[in-house]
Amino acid sequence: MGLAERRRALGYSQEELAHALGVDRRTVGRWEGRTTTPQPPLRPRLAELLHLDLDELDALVGQPQAVRPESAGPPPRDHHGSGDLDDMIRRQFLRAITVTSALVALPPDEGAALAEGALRGMSDDFLRMNGHLWQVYQLARAKRSVYPVVRDQLTALNETLGGRPEVEAQALCGAAGDLFQLAGELAFDGNRYTDAAASYTLAASASQEAKSYDLWACALVRHAYVDLYERRYADAVGALSAAEKVARRGDGSLSTRYWVAAVQAEAYAGLGDLSACERALDEAEKVTGLSGAAHNGGWLRFDGSRLAEERGARYLQLGRLDLAEKALSSALSQDILASSQSFRRRGAVLTDLAAVGARRQDPDQVIAYGGEALRLARTTSSGYVARKLLGLRTDLGPLTRDARVAELGAEIDALCTT
Repeated sequence: MGLAERRRALGYSQEELAHALGVDRRTVGRWEGRTTTPQPPLRPRLAELLHLDLDELDALVGQPQAVRPESAGPPPRDHHGSGDLDDMIRRQFLRAITVTSALVALPPDEGAALAEGALRGMSDDFLRMNGHLWQVYQLARAKRSVYPVVRDQLTALNETLGGRPEVEAQALCGAAGDLFQLAGELAFDGNRYTDAAASYTLAASASQEAKSYDLWACALVRHAYVDLYERRYADAVGALSAAEKVARRGDGSLSTRYWVAAVQAEAYAGLGDLSACERALDEAEKVTGLSGAAHNGGWLRFDGSRLAEERGARYLQLGRLDLAEKALSSALSQDILASSQSFRRRGAVLTDLAAVGARRQDPDQVIAYGGEALRLARTTSSGYVARKLLGLRTDLGPLTRDARVAELGAEIDALCTT
């Protein structure tokens, strides 16, 4: 049974199913014709409507995938595999963590003490380079442009691990855990949740071996984000609880535990628990009491500067529109967003403000904020902003009777299926 047969068996017309999901009827038609597949944020609701679990839905409509224009040419190829750049990077991850784990498990030999100083110097070099890559990642409008440099760094790490089997490799595990988190961020921004989860799992494993508790906790937080974006809020709460315990063993001068609290607020909001959400946000606010640098600008960037937009997004999740709009408007006036230093963050706040307008049935607010967010998503090729816009698409509902809103919805559909 295909999607069309399943839909008809349950008594839905294409229009009725589209309305229930907040998409255009033509989008449902494309799913049924297998020219596109439903985007990840829509899948839990579609599975619910069709009385399926997510695995059954995947079998029915196929895995989510991006449609590449014919004019784009073939994807970048490596010389030893499927030709897909992501596959190549994944193989690099697996090789690096396999070699690292093996070397850590081996008892040190006579040469280990002599090589310890050299190894520490190499690990410091990798950490400095990783820090530079995080800066490049933050500044890049198109995150995918960072891939080639990450690939080269993975290659260098592999050569170092493989070329010195006699050296105890724990010192390099921290560098590996750092790099795996960056690679996971790249996969996550590109909507490749499975790749992101695999990267964060490797990051957690390497960080555990390095006994770097803050790095380990951050890997767990990033893994929880995969659950959050697939709306598995209870699973995210479990991962974040583990992250909280690990962070307690970390460096108290860092903001790790407060970042954990900020993300816990998102999970609690998803579960509809306002009290727990606000308690977590209040805990996250305590980051302002830290003296000196609370983050490292790489795998840990939480300094509380995003709490206004985070609080606004959480209130939006909980349906507290007045509180949400106040917090989001305050966030949008911050220098880093007002001057467009962070297109990704600005796009997310604009999308949330458009969602406030949609829930108030205010088409002018939807067009004003949603249109600008769409332009930023196109400029940056950010999967993160595209996911936010896809969530807005489901809120448009009856507002699509307004031709301007209908056009915005169609443009979001086009963005998210190419």
